[in-house]
Amino acid sequence: MTGGRRPVQGAHVRTLGTGPRDVLALHCTIAHSGAWSGLAKVLDGQARFTAPDMLSHGRSPDWDGQGEFFDRITELALDQLPEPMDVIGHSFGAMVALRLAIEHPELVRSAVLVEPVFFAVAQQDAPALVDLHNRDAKPYLDAFAAGDRETAARLFNRMWGTDDSPRWPDLPDRTRAAMIRGIHVVNAVEDAIFRDSKGLLHTEQLDRATMPILLLRGSETHPIMPAVIDGLTRRLPFASSATISGAGHMLPISHPQATAAHLRSFWAQHPVTMPLAAK
Repeated sequence: MTGGRRPVQGAHVRTLGTGPRDVLALHCTIAHSGAWSGLAKVLDGQARFTAPDMLSHGRSPDWDGQGEFFDRITELALDQLPEPMDVIGHSFGAMVALRLAIEHPELVRSAVLVEPVFFAVAQQDAPALVDLHNRDAKPYLDAFAAGDRETAARLFNRMWGTDDSPRWPDLPDRTRAAMIRGIHVVNAVEDAIFRDSKGLLHTEQLDRATMPILLLRGSETHPIMPAVIDGLTRRLPFASSATISGAGHMLPISHPQATAAHLRSFWAQHPVTMPLAAK
């Protein structure tokens, strides 16, 4: 990313809730900014969420295929950081949040990484779990390779859900269509999340993230996620982690009350008025 870049044109940004904390909220793949509505409602009066839609998601335009998707979405998020803010990201959104914390630490007061899909960490620490993930992912990858985006989206959604998640036929037509629309970006970020193509795992890079960081996971998530979160917690200078009992990968949506409780506790330790990056 270069200093002379242009803002991402036409990106849709939603504002949710009110409060003294300005929070940049970055949603997961095949979702949209409205995914933060439940959490923002629980935290109303405490935090104001600025939530952009990724390209090919929500009300933002489709990705035009120019540049790397990870770069474009990071630029889109950076456009919403005119001054230091707390940042929260979920899944691939947590990858973007981590990159912002590393590349622009002066703009990130604190970061909450919810189920970051940085599988390159597990590749280093627990490669057998990456193999397990790849076996579980093969059905949706095969469907996508065959050009069947609907089946790919359905299987991807099922893989990251839990037994009590809504079934594909029970989802509204609009929700299914949105998931199908965005499923192609999963392959577009493979190099970044599996092979760390941006070099974020280099020690000198991770050491730049000097703000407090909280990593959250669900107890019922895919087995690869604890390896990713434990690995990042060890590698980041000021990181801690927590688990939400009974939750899966989609915990900000499925468990907003429990997620909010962890955010309140984390933020209480780092009031807005404190120079967080200096802690």
